[in-house]
Amino acid sequence: MGSLFRSEEMTLCQLFLQSEAAYACVSELGELGLVQFRDLNPDVNAFQRKFVNEVRRCDEMERKLRYLEKEIRRDGIPMLEIPGEVPEAPQPREMIDLEATFEKLENELREVNQNAEALKRNYLELTELKHILRKTQVFFDEHEGGANTTESMTRALISDDPNRHMGQVQLGFRDKQESLEFLPCFVAGVILRERIPAFERMLWRACRGNVFLRQAEIDTPLEDPSSSDQVYKSVFIIFFQGDQLKTRVKKICEGFRATLYPCPEAPADRREMAMGVMTRIEDLNTVLGQTQDHRHRVLVAAAKNIKNWFVKVRKIKAIYHTLNLFNLDVTQKCLIAECWVPALDMETIQLALRRGTERSGSSVPPILNRMDTTEPPPTYNRTNKFTSAFQHLIYAYGVATYREVNPAPYTIITFPFLFAVMFGDLGHGALMAAFGFWMCYKEKPLQAKRIDSEIWTIFFGGRYIILLMGLFSMYTGIIYNDIFSKSLNIFGSSWRNNYNESTLLTNKDLQLNPDSDDYVQIPYPFGIDPVWQLAEANKIIFMNAYKMKISIIIGVFHMLFGVCLSLWNHLYFKRRISVYVEFIPQILFLTLLFFYMVLLMFIKWTSYGPTPGHFGDETYVKTSGFCAPSILITFINMMLFKTDENTRPQCDDTMYAGQIGLQKLFVILALMCVPVMLFGKPYFIRKEQKLRAAQGHQSIEASAENGTAGGAPVPSHDHGDEDITEVFIHQAIHTIEYVLGSVSHTASYLRLWALSLAHAQLAEVAWNMLLRKGLMSPSYEGGIFLYIVFAGWAAISVSILVLMEGLSAFLHTLRLHWVEFQSKFYAGEGYLFMPFSFEIILDSAGQAEE
Repeated sequence: MGSLFRSEEMTLCQLFLQSEAAYACVSELGELGLVQFRDLNPDVNAFQRKFVNEVRRCDEMERKLRYLEKEIRRDGIPMLEIPGEVPEAPQPREMIDLEATFEKLENELREVNQNAEALKRNYLELTELKHILRKTQVFFDEHEGGANTTESMTRALISDDPNRHMGQVQLGFRDKQESLEFLPCFVAGVILRERIPAFERMLWRACRGNVFLRQAEIDTPLEDPSSSDQVYKSVFIIFFQGDQLKTRVKKICEGFRATLYPCPEAPADRREMAMGVMTRIEDLNTVLGQTQDHRHRVLVAAAKNIKNWFVKVRKIKAIYHTLNLFNLDVTQKCLIAECWVPALDMETIQLALRRGTERSGSSVPPILNRMDTTEPPPTYNRTNKFTSAFQHLIYAYGVATYREVNPAPYTIITFPFLFAVMFGDLGHGALMAAFGFWMCYKEKPLQAKRIDSEIWTIFFGGRYIILLMGLFSMYTGIIYNDIFSKSLNIFGSSWRNNYNESTLLTNKDLQLNPDSDDYVQIPYPFGIDPVWQLAEANKIIFMNAYKMKISIIIGVFHMLFGVCLSLWNHLYFKRRISVYVEFIPQILFLTLLFFYMVLLMFIKWTSYGPTPGHFGDETYVKTSGFCAPSILITFINMMLFKTDENTRPQCDDTMYAGQIGLQKLFVILALMCVPVMLFGKPYFIRKEQKLRAAQGHQSIEASAENGTAGGAPVPSHDHGDEDITEVFIHQAIHTIEYVLGSVSHTASYLRLWALSLAHAQLAEVAWNMLLRKGLMSPSYEGGIFLYIVFAGWAAISVSILVLMEGLSAFLHTLRLHWVEFQSKFYAGEGYLFMPFSFEIILDSAGQAEE
C-alpha cells in the first residue's frame, strides 16, 4: 500500500561501520535523507562524546564565517548564490585546509580593520585640530581687532538664573591697558554638540564664573572610527587663570569626553601648524583609500565562496553530531548505530553505504541488519510540494499512529469543497484563485527571495490549498448563482414576465410562489434561478431551506465516510473484535437515525410538488406542496415515539406506507447498538483473558489472524495484561463521545449554511451601500463618485469578504475535519519520522539566519 493512503512501513536496523568509513557513509546517508538515527548514548553529555573536538572545530569555523559574512554585508557586497548542485560534504582531511583558509582570512581582515580604524582615528584627530586652528584664529582676531574680550567671552556662559545680570569679571586685570602677555591661560578642544549646554553649565558652577568660553559648531559631520557613525561636534576654547582652575577645567573636559588639542598663541605658529596638518591629512587620505581598496578586494574574494563554505562546514558539523550518536565496539575500530529506515528504501540505503565505503577506501563493507522490536515505529508519509500542505494540516492536529489511515488524500478534495460551500461566490473565489495561481506560477522566484514574514510564509506554504479553495468557491458560486452578491442570467428564467425585475422591485412584499401559473414548472438548468436574487420577500427563506438541508446531507455523508475508514483500520490491524463491537454498531447507529433523515429529504424533494391539491382527490392532495411534512418535526416525533394529530385536513403526515412502524424499528435498533458499543469490547477482552489464563496461549484475535499486514511491523493490540476496569472506562468514554457526538456533529455541519448566509449577506450589504449608489449617480459627477466608491468597495471586498471571511471559513473547515471527520477513525498518537537530511539541516539554518 502506498504511503499516500497509509504511512510507510518502517524497519529498525542495526548498522556496523568501520571507523575509517563511518564519516563517508554518514555523509552519503545525509544526502539521501531516509535514515533516522537513535541516540545510543543518552546518558553521556555532549562534552564527553568521541567527536566533541571535531564539533568544536566546526563551531569555530562557523564563527569565523559569520564574522566574514557580517563584514561583507556591512560593505554591501553581494554574496553569490551556489550555482548548480549543492557541494558535497568535504573529507575530514579537508577540514585542515578550510581552517587554515578561514584563519588567514580572519586575521588579514582583522589586521586591515585595525589599521583602518587607527588611520581613521588619526584622520579624525587631524581634522578636529584643523577646525580648532581655524576657529580659534577667529577668536584671537576679534581680540586683536579691539573687541572687549571679557564681554565677548561671557556671552556664552550660562547661569542658573537667566534674568541674573552678569557683571564683568576681571580675572586679575587691574585696567584695560594691560598688555597681551598678561592674558589668562586657555585650552582648546572638541566636544559633541549635544553636550555643549551641560558642559557650559558645569564650567560655570565648578569654576564660580571665573572662566570664559567661546564655542563654534563644525558644519560637516565627522565619522566615528569605532562605530562608523556620523557625529556632529563643536570647537571650544576656555580662558582661565591659575593652575588650580587649569586642573579643574581639564577634569571637567575629561568627564564630558572632550578632546583637547595644543593650540599655539602666536598667529605665525598657528598658521605653520595648520599647513602641516593639511599635508598630513592629504597623506592619510591616500593611505586610507589604499587600505579600503585592499579590504574590499579581500571581502569580494570571500563573498564568491562564503555560501559554499557555509554549506561545507554545516555538513561536516552535522556528520560529527550524528557520529556522536553511535556506539564504539570493544576494539574501538567499529561504530555501531541503530536507525529507522523505510522498508521500501533498504536497497537504496545499501547502495549509499557502498558508495561511502568506496569513497573512504575501506575494504570492509558496512553491515545493515534488521532488528525485531516492540517499540512503535515513527510515521513517515511521502509528500511532494502539492500534498505536503494538506499533510501539514493533518499533522497540526496530531501525527498519525504508525500505519494508520492517512486522511490527507481525502482532505485534498473535502477541505476545499467544504470551504467553498461556506465561501461560495464566483467573484471572491476568482480573486482567491488568482492569488493562489500567482503564487504557484511564481513559485521558484518567490522561494529564492526568502521573504522574512510569518504571514507570507503561511500563505506561500498553502498556495495550492488557496488555489483549490478559490476554484471550488467559483464552482459553488455558480451553483448559488452568486457573483459579488449579484446573479448571472445565462439561461433566462423559469418564471414568466409577471415576475420580471420591474414587478419585483416595485412590489417588495411580493413572494415568488412556484404554485402560481407564472412558474413554468421547469427548474433552472444549472444552479439557482436568478429571479430569486430580486425576491426580497422570501429569498432568505428559500435560501435558508436550501442551504440548511444541503449542509446536513454533506455532513452525514462526511461522517459516514469517516466511520467507513475506521473499518479499514480494523481490518488492517486484524482487530476483528473492533469490527463487530465498534464499527458495525457505529455505522448502524449513524445510518438508522441520521442517514434516514437524509433519505427523508430526498423522498420529500421527489414526492411532493408545488401545486396544491383539490379536496376529493386524495392522490393529488398527498403530492401537493401544502401537504409536505416537516423533516425536523418528523425526526423529533420519530425519536420520541410520538405521532401528532393531523391538523391539516385531507393531508397525510407520513411520506410512505408503514413509515411509523419502520421508524420505531430504526430507533429501537439504534438504541440497541449503544450497549453493544459499551459492553462488547470489555466482554470479549475479559473472555480472552480467561482463555489465556486457562489454556496459556495467545489472544483469540492474534491466534485467529497470525502475522502482519503486508510484512509491516503492525503494533500489538494485545489486551492480555490490561486491567478490565480501564478497558471499560475507556470504552464508556468512547461510546458516550460517539453517541452524543453524532447529534452535535450533525448539528455542527450547519455552520456550512450559517457562514454561507453570512458571506452572501455581507457581500449584498457592500454592494447596496457602496457600489450600487455609485452606479446610480447621474452625469459626469457620478463618474467621479463611482471612482471613489469603487475604491472603497474593492478595499472592503478584499479585506473583509476575501481575507477575513476566507480565514473564518478556513478555520471552520479545519474544525469540521479535525473534530467531526477525523474523530471517527483517526487516533493521531504517533511521532514524526525525522531523518538525517542535509537538505532539512541547510533549510533550517538558512531560515534561522534570516
